[in-house]
Amino acid sequence: IDGTKAFVREYPMFSTQIALMHQGRLIVGVSSAPVYGELAYGEIGVGAWLNEQPLRVSSIDTIESAALWPAFGRLVGRLGRIRGYGDFLHYHLLAAGRIDAVVESDVNILDVGACAVIVEAAGGRFTDLEGRPLTPQSTGVLATNGRLHQSIYDAIHA
Repeated sequence: IDGTKAFVREYPMFSTQIALMHQGRLIVGVSSAPVYGELAYGEIGVGAWLNEQPLRVSSIDTIESAALWPAFGRLVGRLGRIRGYGDFLHYHLLAAGRIDAVVESDVNILDVGACAVIVEAAGGRFTDLEGRPLTPQSTGVLATNGRLHQSIYDAIHA
């Protein structure tokens, strides 16, 4: 369960996530958020869907036009922890093109692995905060529509 604390406290921000990593690469992901009535899934090279509707990230290509979740700008690299409202929610929004980027620290691949596949299968990019592919040791992530990835990475590390 992603959002275990929310689940225990009966907040609706949780999902069940399953991901498949093959030869060190995440390739299939499923994220089920029953309270929201959402089932998102994706496969690298095939595509991504939310409740049977195809997902596609936004085409926003400037930071000034972007919706970032959460928006901490240059502080991100200095913060000890950044959290949203349940990892699945903002990644479902990113994959659907409703927001353009997510920056998060203090995460576990178990909480974001499935969503990483969904975002990438929808045309986005998902890396650790240093721009590297996710690994089981990753603890922070930068996820974008792809077009914004380098400029947001550069802003974080400026």
